[in-house]
Amino acid sequence: MRGIKTLRRTFVKSALVLAAGMATMSAPLASAEEWAEKEELKFGFIKLTDMAPLAVAYEKGYFEEEGLYVTLEAQANWKVLLDRVIDGQLDGAHMLAGQPLGATIGFGTQAHIITAFSMDLNGNGITVSNDIWSQMKEHIPHENGKPVHPIKADALKPVVEKYKADGKPFNMGMVFPVSTHNYELRYWLAAGGIHPGYYAPHKGDTSGQIDADALLSVTPPPQMPATMEAGTIYGYCVGEPWNQQAVFKGIGVPVITDYEIWKNNPEKVFGVSKEWADKYPITHKKVVKAMIRAAAWLDADNNANRPEAVKILSKSQYVGADYDVIANSMTGTFEYEKGDKREVPDFNVFFRYNATYPYYSDAIWYLTQMRRWGQISEEKSDDWFMETAKKVYRPDIYASAAKELIKEGKLDAKDFPDFATETGFKPAQKGFIDNIVYDGSKPNEYLKKFEIGLKGAEKI
Repeated sequence: MRGIKTLRRTFVKSALVLAAGMATMSAPLASAEEWAEKEELKFGFIKLTDMAPLAVAYEKGYFEEEGLYVTLEAQANWKVLLDRVIDGQLDGAHMLAGQPLGATIGFGTQAHIITAFSMDLNGNGITVSNDIWSQMKEHIPHENGKPVHPIKADALKPVVEKYKADGKPFNMGMVFPVSTHNYELRYWLAAGGIHPGYYAPHKGDTSGQIDADALLSVTPPPQMPATMEAGTIYGYCVGEPWNQQAVFKGIGVPVITDYEIWKNNPEKVFGVSKEWADKYPITHKKVVKAMIRAAAWLDADNNANRPEAVKILSKSQYVGADYDVIANSMTGTFEYEKGDKREVPDFNVFFRYNATYPYYSDAIWYLTQMRRWGQISEEKSDDWFMETAKKVYRPDIYASAAKELIKEGKLDAKDFPDFATETGFKPAQKGFIDNIVYDGSKPNEYLKKFEIGLKGAEKI
């Protein structure tokens, strides 16, 4: 196998050298003579549809065109994945957006992780069991016989209150303490007046269940449907295909997508250790280039490539779920209650709306939620939020990769932000289910807007 890789590598290099030699007669090839410091790479991922940019970059040959020989390896859970990036067993990985931030500030594992590539927008949902759904339905308005969406947690509140009155814990699952899923589920619950609980790491309590009305705990994504079917949890927040799997198995109902909680929210990132990025800067840039191309392919021509992408993802080495289950959300629809399939063209976004650009304001939103729920124990200044975002999110590396792709004619400048004027901050964002506006430049002012959650000097 190594001999085949070496021959292939020699062939690709020879082709690039030939192209470089012809560059004087045509457009210059930006990176023909810029070799990766490390060519054989191993990247980790969790079996979710939003690992798609990695699978596509591999299957469509984008990594190899950059002179990179990549192995993709599914990981058991998010903690194992992060630990293996930190200790060097993995060169990089598909990560929860909160993981590089949480590790860098020392919540849980302490390590400086960075990201120069945001993998997608949206892609998650909140699902409840059939029994909980039947209790919620009487509190949900209907139109033409169907529930009116978005469904707010207000409809779940009387159900949770009944469980509390009966002395029963109301258990829900999310995938990891610093996951988007944890913060989205908490956001939705709190917007409906259901307290999701606090963390108190300074007291050694990382359960996240202090003062909670609903008790949230970690469940690996592929195990979510079975855990709910067993009655251990009554609902969960997870990425696809595990919400649609509950519909196909007839065991639960997705009540809301994260697109409806926060329109076009950032979801996963590609993370590497800062040490690795500093040691292999050319390699890192080439990885980002390949993944940008993969993301662009995924969204090209109004998602025309999605059926092919679903075939790729359904392979056992990637997500491994049935084609129809993955297609239910990846091809522009989403099924809520069985038979209630609706158009949600932006359920999965990989490139539109500058989805791949690592915005500082995205990082700061996650940091505000860490502070809101006590993972950050003490008050932090606005400057601290900004400095932390800049340590972790690296739009400079992204811009370098994008400019090369533009110069090489592989993508167009109009596909990217204007790097000359881009600040890393999105304009103040609406589109949240509670109608609260988020301005990333004013994190403490933002935190003060919430009735439920820590703010100012408050401490558990």
